[in-house]
Amino acid sequence: MSWSRGNPPRRGYHHGNLREALINAALELISHKGPAGVTFAEAARHAGVSPAAPYRHYRDRDALMADVARRGFERFAAALEKAWEEGRPSPAVALERLGRAYLEFARTEPAYFSAMFESGLDPKNFPALQEAGDAAFAVLRRACEALVATLPADRRPPALMVALHVWSLAHGIASLFARGDAARRPIPMPPEELLEAATLVYLEGLGIRAPA
Repeated sequence: MSWSRGNPPRRGYHHGNLREALINAALELISHKGPAGVTFAEAARHAGVSPAAPYRHYRDRDALMADVARRGFERFAAALEKAWEEGRPSPAVALERLGRAYLEFARTEPAYFSAMFESGLDPKNFPALQEAGDAAFAVLRRACEALVATLPADRRPPALMVALHVWSLAHGIASLFARGDAARRPIPMPPEELLEAATLVYLEGLGIRAPA
């Protein structure tokens, strides 16, 4: 995602798109300053509206950030769902695609990624945000349920535990090595290869042999 540099020109807005203008302004601020750098006043200035205008849609800065994060999770869930493709041609192959989609989202949507995971918001205070986050995790959980189901019944670990482990692997590598902003750490290999190797070791430890 590319963002303009410097102070953007004031933007007018028409009835009905103030919310969009504020969300875009928040994303731009996140790209420059991180989630902690987003304030109501700065979002209003970047959107080209008065300091009081954001209160038409949001009670405070956290409500604005929650809306940004919600939208990010909705995009994220759609990307994961597309990658999973109902587990075709096999759960293991589809899970690898899902992991790559996780890294790709961090790379191409760094501002959304930061809003989703680094805003310090309590999702319980924002039901729509919690619902969107749960929907994204549900894709990963369904994938792990399908994967675990390939094992004999007496050797199946809890699917939720597997989902949490795989999520930790994917998110750790995405946050450290795949994100598309200045917080990315360099490594001597593509992040996708690192995630693939880590997942392979983990799955083989469960007795699930991934296809070559």
